[in-house]
Amino acid sequence: MFRILIPLLLLSQFASAQKLKKADREIVQYLQQQVGYLSSDELKGRRAGDPGEILASEFIASKFKEIGLTPKGDNNSFFQHFTINDGKELSKDTDLRLNGKVLKAGVDFFPLSNSPAASINAESSPSLNEKGQPWMVDLAEAIRENKENPHFDVANLLTEKMLKAKEKGASAVIFFNSSSLEDKIKFDPKDRSETAPLPAAYINTNAQKQHLNDASSSYQISANLLITPKIRKSRNVIGYLDNNAPYTIVIGAHFDHLGYGEDGNSMIRTGDLGIHNGADDNASGTSSMIELAFLLKNSKAKQYNYLFIAFSAEELGLNGSKYFVEHPSVPLNSINYMINMDMVGRMNDSTKTITVGGYGTSPSWKTMIESVKKKDFMMRFDSSGTGPSDHSSFYRKDIPVLFFFTGLHSDYHKPSDDADKINYVGMLKIIRFIQQMIEANKNNQKLTFTKTREQQTSTSARFSVSMGIMPDYSYTGSGVRVDGVSENRPAKKAGILPGDIVKQLGEHKTSSVESYMQALSKFKKGDTTTTIVLRGDKEIIFEIVF
Repeated sequence: MFRILIPLLLLSQFASAQKLKKADREIVQYLQQQVGYLSSDELKGRRAGDPGEILASEFIASKFKEIGLTPKGDNNSFFQHFTINDGKELSKDTDLRLNGKVLKAGVDFFPLSNSPAASINAESSPSLNEKGQPWMVDLAEAIRENKENPHFDVANLLTEKMLKAKEKGASAVIFFNSSSLEDKIKFDPKDRSETAPLPAAYINTNAQKQHLNDASSSYQISANLLITPKIRKSRNVIGYLDNNAPYTIVIGAHFDHLGYGEDGNSMIRTGDLGIHNGADDNASGTSSMIELAFLLKNSKAKQYNYLFIAFSAEELGLNGSKYFVEHPSVPLNSINYMINMDMVGRMNDSTKTITVGGYGTSPSWKTMIESVKKKDFMMRFDSSGTGPSDHSSFYRKDIPVLFFFTGLHSDYHKPSDDADKINYVGMLKIIRFIQQMIEANKNNQKLTFTKTREQQTSTSARFSVSMGIMPDYSYTGSGVRVDGVSENRPAKKAGILPGDIVKQLGEHKTSSVESYMQALSKFKKGDTTTTIVLRGDKEIIFEIVF
């Protein structure tokens, strides 16, 4: 099969590449081209749903077509479309008028990010709180009282004020701050806290001085407080190699990255973030998948079909792979196993060691791995079938998985993860190993699946205990939805089930995975506490023993 090749071999790897066979030298050059394009500034960091990531998806689809794969996405295309809930935004219909004067939404005022929707047409005064009417509440006194308090939480203050207002019959609350002290109240598009007890909005200092400067006056309020989901569109890229076999092997890699770090997942915490090109994470895995597609298309081993999937939105919580396993383009029971490549571009030439995850998900892995007689690297095995990459979604469907990974490095989730730091010959070695392992398995029998221990994803919290649940990282509601429960762990012993939503652990609210992890850090082995779980529309309290 003819493919266009532009020889751009990096000088730093020229000597080692010259020792390779011609076919392997060509693969190394293809890898360099593909990683170079996918991690170029032109693609702006391939943030899920952004124009640069769309270009990347079109590039991958063109490679699948060039290789001769069959489209296996929507409507006989290579693309499987899905949406990402990107948080909240102000509706275009959100508005507020004081005495007929228009305040600009998002500039002069905003609904609190957990406010329920409401329409308001009433008269109110900061000096008079009437039952059945909206209240106008000045935060100045509380802000002044707490200016030296390091534990002051303005969100708690707002909640407290709203609860008191509701108890006394208020229909809504309009907050403002007449002091010169900063209150740091902002619209939080990622807010996943419980819905506020009342419709509420905040008028900023400049608008307050201009439109709300007399506490003794009455003001005619006309408002529509409307918040809508912010939706981002994305797509997986799927190509199929049909060998008329009974079972299919999925080979996957995510192709999205962080863009400019807008989603808060950059390791750069201050200053200008810059483009996060993601050469290792995961242009390396995506390019390796493309080369495996080419090799297996031309292989004599036809005992399996192959489904090649470039997943989007992995960096946001495995969204693309979770969508695929819920909307598969081949029957899930026809999938024999899944191979995932994520960050396979930094093999150390001295240690020559890679990590292979999912080793415990099938008893067949040992035999299949040992069937490859010549190995160009050492392997460190991790039995767990879960972790912060797309193989977890397949493991959740009782599908054996293997996860190839060359390790973290100082450029992880930084703009410095660039193509000139990739070990392309190391990538070739991993590709050849996977190819040989697949081809060496001559029978077409389905692998036996086995459950493994759970693995937590990274978090800023440090904790020594675990409930033994696998959170659903793509869940966008308030709380932590349980994706899986480990055997013989506190959650399983208590009676918690997949699909339950953990709302509180002890006295700590768990509105998100991060707050759940923070709550876990408050406990130690041997502690007993309670957890509040939402199952359907019913709240249940369980006792947890760590």
